[in-house]
Formats: sequence, C-alpha cells, structure tokens
Amino acid sequence: MIFTFILNCFLVAVAVLIHFEALNQLSRFIPKLTIKPRLRVLFGVFGAIFAHVVEIWAFAFGYYFMIHQGSFGSLEGHFDKSLMDCIYFSFVSYTSLGFGDIVAKGDVRFLAGLEALTGLVLISWTASFMFIEMQKLWKDK
Repeated sequence: MIFTFILNCFLVAVAVLIHFEALNQLSRFIPKLTIKPRLRVLFGVFGAIFAHVVEIWAFAFGYYFMIHQGSFGSLEGHFDKSLMDCIYFSFVSYTSLGFGDIVAKGDVRFLAGLEALTGLVLISWTASFMFIEMQKLWKDK
C-alpha cells in the first residue's frame, strides 16, 4: 500500500510539474510571437492541449506498470492490457468522463481517482491561464 501511495504521488507530481512548465513556457513564448493576436490565442490553446495529452500519457504509463506488476490490482471490462487501452482509460479518467467500459479494481482505483482530481485542477488552471492570456491579447488589438 505504501508503494501505491508513493507511485500515485509521483505521477501527480509529474503531471503538475509538466503543466506548470508548459504554461510557464507558453506565457513567455506567446507575447514574442509576431502573428495576429487571434493566432497567438490558438497557439496557447494547442500548447495547453499538448501538455494535457503528455500528462495523460504519463498516467497511462503508470497504469500500464501497475497492472503488469500484478500486485496493484487490475483494469477490467473491455480491456486487453495493452498500452493503448491504458491510454484510453487515462483519457477517460483525466477528463472525468467515466464511461465505465473499463473499471479499476484493487489499489489502481486510487490512481484513477487521483487522476480525475488532478485532471480537474489542471484543466481549470488551463482555463484560468487562457483567460488571462486572452485578456492581454485583446488589449493589444
């Protein structure tokens, strides 16, 4: 159980640090772009989406490791233990969609819950960041 806690904390920390660095770099890079403000906003949106995808993949590798290790539980349902299914489950968990076609059993449930909470916080952070960036760019018109 303690190793589950450490692994979960590590994955959440990785996601938060990736997001922090991505938004930090975007905030530095967007003002330097010599394109129309509307395109700068789009650049920011696509940059933030890319950061979310990288974070989702990090969680997916965590699931993949956990289910193949054997002692953390399993993912059941329409699941074939492939990395692609782990990525799919990670997308569903991160965005809090919760389709239910793949279900976490055992200790891996804690990671699914933490990923949903982390996704909510990081998506909200992105929304706040983009609002502030859009305000700056609209003033530049």
